[in-house]
Amino acid sequence: MDIQIQFTKPGGPDCLTVAPHEPQPPGPGEIRLRHAAIGVNFVDIYHRTGLYPLPLPAVPGVEGSGIVEAIGDGVDTLSVGDTVSYAGLPGAYAATRLLPAWRAIPLPADIDLKPAAVTMLRGLTAHMLMTTTYPVDANTILLVHSAAGGLGMTLTRWAKRLGAVVIGTVSSPEKARIASQNGADHLIVGRDADLPGEVSNLTDGLGVHYAIDGIGGDMLQKTMRCVRPYGMVASIGQVAGPIPALDIDEIGPARNLSLSRHSVVAYAADPRRYSAAASAVLATLSADGIPAIGGEFRLAEASKAHLKLEDGETSGSLILLP
Repeated sequence: MDIQIQFTKPGGPDCLTVAPHEPQPPGPGEIRLRHAAIGVNFVDIYHRTGLYPLPLPAVPGVEGSGIVEAIGDGVDTLSVGDTVSYAGLPGAYAATRLLPAWRAIPLPADIDLKPAAVTMLRGLTAHMLMTTTYPVDANTILLVHSAAGGLGMTLTRWAKRLGAVVIGTVSSPEKARIASQNGADHLIVGRDADLPGEVSNLTDGLGVHYAIDGIGGDMLQKTMRCVRPYGMVASIGQVAGPIPALDIDEIGPARNLSLSRHSVVAYAADPRRYSAAASAVLATLSADGIPAIGGEFRLAEASKAHLKLEDGETSGSLILLP
């Protein structure tokens, strides 16, 4: 029996329930995808807790990979049996789902379905952050938090491909080893580290050009103190909790910083941008490889995967297997 994971009200991981789900016929411009694997991301937790509300009842999950099982009218770019991945549209925690055909990105033969399930959203995020948000190049010193996590490893690899120097933060020596293997030039280890002080030491007192903060909470203030004048801070999440109210004077004129808070889900909602960014993601991954999967769970164990991700001790990316 096919299943999906849903929630009827916001809450903790235990609000995720298993429900039967029959495959649905695709409408015009749609495909039905049978998932091989489904990515687990912090945005799924934000949806589950109501931080980013979804219409209820809701099926979380915004990326996955699988095989095209059926095609609706007007779809001439895909065929039944094609292997594809996608990102950006809630509803992934299900054995099958309907998907606009333009969202389905055909996979090259050298990219397997499991890692492809956790590739597209992180890759699109990296593309957004290193092209649209800030043009990273060989002159960039970049600060990446949680550098041993799935997104952190993707950001590090992408930045190194562009020639940047990457300073990563990690919580343990073991995670420092993982981040180093994925290309980080310098690691700041420990949740209680003097982040601005260590960044200052690594940059001759100048600070980084660009910092990417997906931690939130009080970390954003610390991150801002790591960036040199006329640099950029990208706030892309709040794993550690809500971000305290920010006084505009903390950005400038004293610090002369730019602050962005872009959404990758919104970035991926434009078909032309999505297609171009996805092509860049696949080219980069074919050249550099895909960061390791940090854990596998059955689809019915989605609540366990959320607990694992929320405890902050994971490295790599987590997937659900239908």
